Amino acid sequence: MKSFDVVVIGGGPGGYVSAIRCAQLGFSTACLEGRLSEEGQPVLGGTCLNTGCIPSKALLDSSHHYAFIKHEAARHGINVGGVTMDIHKMMDRKNKVVQKLTQGISGLFIKNKVEWLPGHGKLLGNNQIRVTPVGQEVAPEYMISAKHIIIATGSVPTKLPPAPVDQDKIVDSTGALAFTDVPRRLGIIGAGVIGLELGSVWSRMGSEVIILEAMDDFLTSLDRQIATEAEKVLRKQGLDIRFGSKVTGTGLSSREVTITLEDREGKQQLAVDKLIVAVGRSPNTQGLGAETAGLALSERGFIKVDERCMTNLPNVYAIGDVARGPMLAHKAAEEGVAVAERLAGKAGHINLDTVPWVIYTWPEIAWVGKTELELKAAGHPYKAGVFPFAASGRAHAAGDVAGMVKMLSDSDTDRILGIHILGPNASELIAEAVLALEFDGSSEDIARTIHAHPTLSEAMHEAALAVDNRTLHL
Repeated sequence: MKSFDVVVIGGGPGGYVSAIRCAQLGFSTACLEGRLSEEGQPVLGGTCLNTGCIPSKALLDSSHHYAFIKHEAARHGINVGGVTMDIHKMMDRKNKVVQKLTQGISGLFIKNKVEWLPGHGKLLGNNQIRVTPVGQEVAPEYMISAKHIIIATGSVPTKLPPAPVDQDKIVDSTGALAFTDVPRRLGIIGAGVIGLELGSVWSRMGSEVIILEAMDDFLTSLDRQIATEAEKVLRKQGLDIRFGSKVTGTGLSSREVTITLEDREGKQQLAVDKLIVAVGRSPNTQGLGAETAGLALSERGFIKVDERCMTNLPNVYAIGDVARGPMLAHKAAEEGVAVAERLAGKAGHINLDTVPWVIYTWPEIAWVGKTELELKAAGHPYKAGVFPFAASGRAHAAGDVAGMVKMLSDSDTDRILGIHILGPNASELIAEAVLALEFDGSSEDIARTIHAHPTLSEAMHEAALAVDNRTLHL
């Protein structure tokens, strides 16, 4: 039986990053990953690189360029006629981006001396793992052992019984990234991050997009002011978002999907060409051997961990989507690094209160820290500063003036409590906000920091000034 210092189960952003960091710190490290490509070849990168973050952003960027040329370029004096989109080329580009990045991880493993074991891992207890190889015609199971085990098996799309996925007419987020033509009418169940991003892709391409949301409110984890404005902008772009719409059944014909739902007006039926089920993601523990090994799970199926990501089993850790906290690739990666460094006696660090969130619609939505509603509910005294991109010179030059930056700080100490952005390149602008929270920064710290002119980042500067009612350009 081969033995390692560390075995990481899962090769997604949490797993492969953790494996690399463990190897850098001198541990003999192996990474188990059982995912196969469409061609049946073992592939690293997990959901994020293969069927999540990266391919979706490739399609979002392609569709954004298309929509800009078709609807916005003329405002810049760029006259283009007969604009069409070749779906097959768009998908081919997406696939090439994915391939390049997943192959890059293989190269990083070689560089850092991480041993990649293509296969599924099952916990057997006593730090032993049974490996079921993948990608080979004949490959018997075998056993390995490790001083430390890091579980990073990620998550899977949550199933919705009234809308069983067949990856043809009813698809999950994976199937929605592989359409071969533009649906005339596209239904989406769920107005969360995945539903809005995929809805944006296909709406830009010409689909009539109807998003059915069972909740009565929009993006409840967002600051309400940002959420209200975001809803207006997305509706203006053509997304038909219907709240209080609970899907109770679906029917299939050769041409369409019939959705049965209940809303404020009673029972309704809706016919669409394709239906995307985007009701969230669930922790992936199937086949892990949790019961056999005695690994403790929560009622929702997450692996129970403490603040150090340690499970109830000695020397077994869990990170990323399969554990508590936000299901975000960057959170998983930072947890993976933190665990690796703690194993080496270093001060590994992960602060779940400063994990940034991003929704890659356009304009983008990004936030970190507390919302105004949360602060009110907690009775925490605060000050708020808001600066709209409509008052930003750089935003006007680019033609992207929708949205705002909102900053919340403690009334007494001025320590920043939360920053929320709706606007162009919000995914990049949020990094300054995260840094400020990590250093317990104040709105005055950002207000006294020189921001280049003209830039979108000046909106952050002005929002900080607005906390003290001293904006200069509003």
